[in-house]
Amino acid sequence: MKYLPLHHDFAGRRCLVVGGGRVAARRAARVIDAGGRVDVVAVAAGEELKRQVEAAGGTVQLRAFAPGDLDGAAAAPAPSPSPAPSPASPPSNPLTSSPASTPSPPSPPSQYQLVIAATDDRAVNRRVAAECKRRGLPVNVVDDARLCDVVFPLTIDRDPITISVASGAASPTLARLLGARIQSLLPSGYGELARLVSRFRKQAQARIPDTVARIKFWEDILQGVVAESVFSGQFDEAERLLTQALESPAHATGAADKIGEVYLIGAGPGDPDLLTLRAFRLLQSADVVLYDRLVAPEILRMLRADTESIYVGKQRAAHALPQPGINRMLSDYARAGKRVARLKGGDPFIFGRGGEEIEHLADEGIPFQVIPGITAASGCASYAGIPLTHREHAQSVRFVTGQLQDGSVNLDWESLVAPGQTLVFYMSLNGLPLICEKLLAFGLSPGLPVALIEKGTTLRQKVYVSTLGEMRAELTRAAPRAPTLFIAGKVVSLRRKLNWFGT
Repeated sequence: MKYLPLHHDFAGRRCLVVGGGRVAARRAARVIDAGGRVDVVAVAAGEELKRQVEAAGGTVQLRAFAPGDLDGAAAAPAPSPSPAPSPASPPSNPLTSSPASTPSPPSPPSQYQLVIAATDDRAVNRRVAAECKRRGLPVNVVDDARLCDVVFPLTIDRDPITISVASGAASPTLARLLGARIQSLLPSGYGELARLVSRFRKQAQARIPDTVARIKFWEDILQGVVAESVFSGQFDEAERLLTQALESPAHATGAADKIGEVYLIGAGPGDPDLLTLRAFRLLQSADVVLYDRLVAPEILRMLRADTESIYVGKQRAAHALPQPGINRMLSDYARAGKRVARLKGGDPFIFGRGGEEIEHLADEGIPFQVIPGITAASGCASYAGIPLTHREHAQSVRFVTGQLQDGSVNLDWESLVAPGQTLVFYMSLNGLPLICEKLLAFGLSPGLPVALIEKGTTLRQKVYVSTLGEMRAELTRAAPRAPTLFIAGKVVSLRRKLNWFGT
């Protein structure tokens, strides 16, 4: 380990920045954000740098660097008067004294706790570093780790939680990529969670005197429904749940009230890379996952090895588990203290029956949250190169289920044939011949461009482009298999030009 990782309380301390370019401005901003005061010496400095430095009480001097700048003269104490020479020691004769016998006067103590050399002249940066080392001042030199006493790591700020990632100058790009990966997994609410816990620490110490039990209590709180309430912005609810957990009779053993939570998660249309960051994080924390038929196998492979996964998928006339049974499973697992992920293809609120499931949970008093997914209409159309709206072709879009609860296709056909709109039919493969027939009967042109997308957004995607009048013949020729999505509208004509996915 080349560098000792420390988090330095820099509030009220002073830093000298030599240089006035973009890198200097970024470093100065980091110091100012930490409560420090920055002085700048530079031949030229940007207006934004001047503004932020002066707003924080610092100074900007437009001139070349001089060693005396390190003294921090603006705040340095006045030098003490030199004492009179002792009679027993007559003053030396400067004409006869050897230069080696006359040491250079010591520099006054610097008022700076950090110096940053950030000019675009390597010679100047080396001179600043050499002078700092002579005085024992910590220095950071941009783009030259060999001269650095301190480095600026990549910082993930969830105030008061701070995470730093550094590579010891071996590969700043790798450190940046690792930092981005860590940042993507940390909800922005971690700072709020830390502040909430801080307010309750003394109360927890009094209520749970045993250290081991108290640690277990906080582990449950920080990984359970209290934390998730904070992450979803329900701060009052989080405080209520934490207070309730501390007042529980189980507090003496460190056990929070073990009520679980249900996460209604949209898995997107197929491509696992379209899963949202929040969905991925909650899947990683789930104890049980109930998943549908359209959830990609690659997403299921993201689960922890110890997560219980249960298939509850449905397809035409073949339900693995009726909907009331799924509802009961969700509430039963949550009451047992489990974190339950209900994983659905696409978006759970668009023809996914998500509303029915959380209505049941609300009636049962089970905490839940909804994590939307990219719906099939948006994802499949994008991967097929078909914009759902376009100023010249469609000013609105309609999402329609191609199959009602009783299996019929009894829709409001008159409204569906209105001009200037794109129609997107979900679950329509079996009823597609009838859909085409009805749209033609109610006035849509036989030449209207249409597309049927099979296994959209995946590497197995196929797109069948035709016209409304010829689509039934295309179905017979191609024999597509579910899942499919049907799009009807002038926007389909843009696919030839906009198809980027290549299928």
